[in-house]
Amino acid sequence: MALNVSTKVTENLSRYEMVAWVNSRLRLEVTRIEQLCTGAAYCQFMDMMFPNSVSLKKVKFAATLENEYLQNFKLLQAAFFKASINKVIPVEKLIKGRFQDNFEFVQWFKKFFDANYKGGEYDAVAAREGASMAFASERVPGASTIRRGSLTSRRPSGISLRTHFVRSVTEHSIRKEVQAGGDSHQASIQGELRKERDFYFSKMRDIEFLCNKSEEIKRMPLVQHILAILNATQDVYSTPQTTTPEQGE
Repeated sequence: MALNVSTKVTENLSRYEMVAWVNSRLRLEVTRIEQLCTGAAYCQFMDMMFPNSVSLKKVKFAATLENEYLQNFKLLQAAFFKASINKVIPVEKLIKGRFQDNFEFVQWFKKFFDANYKGGEYDAVAAREGASMAFASERVPGASTIRRGSLTSRRPSGISLRTHFVRSVTEHSIRKEVQAGGDSHQASIQGELRKERDFYFSKMRDIEFLCNKSEEIKRMPLVQHILAILNATQDVYSTPQTTTPEQGE
């Protein structure tokens, strides 16, 4: 039986400390708190604290869809029930991938972990049979969603104009590809193109974060060049007009 802890967290760690804790314990490569919305990391923490409380073979470590996140959290809820843990998991909030909801939960979870983990050897990679979490192609919170065969985009708060432009360009490409592919292949084309779009968008966010990490880094010449590229507007990348021989005369 688990030792229950208060839902009130008195000693908060920073987001970077929390990410470092998850990575060191589970030998993962988490870069943002939002990536914990899949529930997979919590399932493995439960296996570490209470062996066999979760069947790791059923955990979807490479989950990228909300229904897969839900399956992981169902496994976590079942493990909580077995261990008589009275914490209510805010699943509907967590799977949306918002920072604050996931940050509050992982803060509580670390407090719970510290109170219950007895130590001992635990090979996290071997326990999950080498499975890795698909962070690079994860669904970015606030990204566009597909409704009734059409694409609608929503600009998430905190995302700069340049990243919004990248999404606009890729949304346009997606629509063209879907129209060319026909209705019978529409869903598969949309899915593949969205994965590719989110893959490069995630890379851009990581680069932007590193460039803005401190004022000292931002003043470096190379970083200034990178930021100049990231801050470039749509006009910079517009295709130049070609002049025909008749026009040149």
